Amino acid sequence: MPDARDGGVTESLAFANATLVLPDRVARGWLHVENGVIVGMGEGASVPAGAVDCGGDFLAPGLIELHTDNLERHIEPRPGVDWPHAAAIVAHDAELASTGITTVFDAMRVGSIPTGKGRYRKYARSLASEMLDLRAADMLKISHFLHLRAEVCSETLAEELAEFGREDRVGLVSIMDHTPGQRQFRDISKLEQYVKSKRGMSDAEFIEHIAHLKELRARNGAAHEAVSVREAARFGAVLASHDDTTAEQVAVSAGYGIRLAEFPTTIEAAQACHDHAIAVMMGAPNLIRGGSHSGNVAAEELAREGLLDIVSSDYVPAALLLAAVRLGEIWGDMARGIATVTKAPAAAVGLDDRGVLKEGRRADLMRFRVAEHVPLLRGVWSRGKQVA
Repeated sequence: MPDARDGGVTESLAFANATLVLPDRVARGWLHVENGVIVGMGEGASVPAGAVDCGGDFLAPGLIELHTDNLERHIEPRPGVDWPHAAAIVAHDAELASTGITTVFDAMRVGSIPTGKGRYRKYARSLASEMLDLRAADMLKISHFLHLRAEVCSETLAEELAEFGREDRVGLVSIMDHTPGQRQFRDISKLEQYVKSKRGMSDAEFIEHIAHLKELRARNGAAHEAVSVREAARFGAVLASHDDTTAEQVAVSAGYGIRLAEFPTTIEAAQACHDHAIAVMMGAPNLIRGGSHSGNVAAEELAREGLLDIVSSDYVPAALLLAAVRLGEIWGDMARGIATVTKAPAAAVGLDDRGVLKEGRRADLMRFRVAEHVPLLRGVWSRGKQVA
């Protein structure tokens, strides 16, 4: 049954003379929507009466975003500023719709450090409840799921995970370990720049902070990894790794049953992921900027090595479609590029009702053209209802 809380539905809509982005190729054709579902499609450039003439524009599935920090930016637009949450969530939702995203897994950290200069407090349960209430009230344009980012280097992970259940639409749980000196922060100078600018720490306070994090990892790390695996199974959520750096770390991930790797930091780790049938996801900003802001492996390098499967917008929603088009140009295959932000993420999290243009699938759609290597969105539809 169509769910009006996932962006609403519209009765009938037809597109013609479009460049359809199919799972394995592009082709000029038409597409017909009824009650939020694709009910017919075919090839040819004719424009039947009543159909929208796309003039050759691309017509593709709506983008599927598995990892975005964008909601946190709306909740806290400046350090220490707590923006009204309902307004922030609605603005976040509208921004994503405006970039072609029709399904999002909103990333929320679980696992906090409530004491010390580098403290950060819990927030995920209350924010998730607000998000779900707005969804139930039909106040959101697109489809929202939760992505719980389980921080093993913390004090309260088990307690925070216990606050969630199957009813909370938790679709993804990623095991994160931000202990200094490994994974994302092998280069501690990068962490030092980030933390000092965000937290205003002195040299002495930063040294104390590093020691505290390492002590937390030694004390809680193994137990927190185990509880993350167990709770993901309780939620019925997909389990992901985060910032794998070595083949040994990937082997541990595979042992947990992980089939999605977020942002592996080296070619070695990305290759090991593929060897273990683990899909590799990289950030769109990395691809667009030409490298990682943390000094890790470049997404384009993985793409050219055939080791990149999925792209996420990470911290720039508008980068998602731009990165997919860039990959289409790198590979000489637009369908393959668009699949990294539609078909592949849908498959990774078990969403078999969207992500491809096919009869019977949700009419989550975007229309765009490309000029000067930049995609220009002409329209976005969630379950057949135009949302941007």
